Amino acid sequence: MTKPKLLVARHLPKTPMQKIYDNFDIVDISKDEQTNEQVIAAAQGCQAILVGKALHKDLIDALPDSIKIFSTMSVGYDHIDVAAANARGIIVCNTPSVLDNATAEIGLLLMLGAARGANWGHAQVAAGQWGKPGSTSPFGIDVTGKKVAILGMGRIGRAFAKLARGLSMEVHYYNRSRLSADLEQGAIYHDTLEGLLPHAQFLSIHAGLTPDTKYILDAKAIELMPDGAVLVNTSRGDLVVDDAVIAALKSGKFFAAGLDVFTNEPNLNPEYLKLGNVYMLPHIGSATHETRDAMGNRAAENLIEYFKGNDPISVIKL
Repeated sequence: MTKPKLLVARHLPKTPMQKIYDNFDIVDISKDEQTNEQVIAAAQGCQAILVGKALHKDLIDALPDSIKIFSTMSVGYDHIDVAAANARGIIVCNTPSVLDNATAEIGLLLMLGAARGANWGHAQVAAGQWGKPGSTSPFGIDVTGKKVAILGMGRIGRAFAKLARGLSMEVHYYNRSRLSADLEQGAIYHDTLEGLLPHAQFLSIHAGLTPDTKYILDAKAIELMPDGAVLVNTSRGDLVVDDAVIAALKSGKFFAAGLDVFTNEPNLNPEYLKLGNVYMLPHIGSATHETRDAMGNRAAENLIEYFKGNDPISVIKL
């Protein structure tokens, strides 16, 4: 039986990649940066794409009619114009649920690290300044028992809320719709962002990036938050307005921020690098061996199930 032809624009971890080799005839373009024209040429005769680079409308519209499905090894899909793909009858799949705990753990790390000045402490020890005159770092702030506001109470937001409850935090949230009582687990719902933010001693962002949420945390929104709040973002950099966040960090409106994601990453706003009250990570929310294997398996299985004639496991529905 002839294997379906798959355009591989990124490699998966070893075990799930073996599934790709076993089930598909591959055209591998993952090693070098490709222009749109090169992607289009390589896609001729392929039935599917294992997504690597961004797939915008102009590229999607020029792909051959043989392409029927995209699979991305990510939960976020802002790098794919899903509407343009669907308009051409192309199914788009992602990898939700398998990275919830790993991302929530990074959120907890960022919250604690920002609140307690982990970056200051690490820099002091690494520079050999520990214990030397004038080397005392600024004090942090307590986390236990404080209020945490969660923007986006999906699977990752709920996993983060569970960890926050372990610190006796009072959980507030804003979501597109209120959760059922069993999913809320006592969290306090606010039906507007403006209603949520005054409670945000800590604000943890878990919303997806859409046209409605892009730059949702701007200067006007930040002004509604308590003075000395801590911002945590493990979702997407474009959910916040960098200039507004940086201004809040400089003025003391924000005590600190813990950030795993940035606009235009890895080329983040250089002003962040000048601040001592920002705890930064290089977008590693899902970066554990177990989670990346699970994500790779889901990306592979979405493709395999489709070509078996079954519904893929995780289809993005707008």
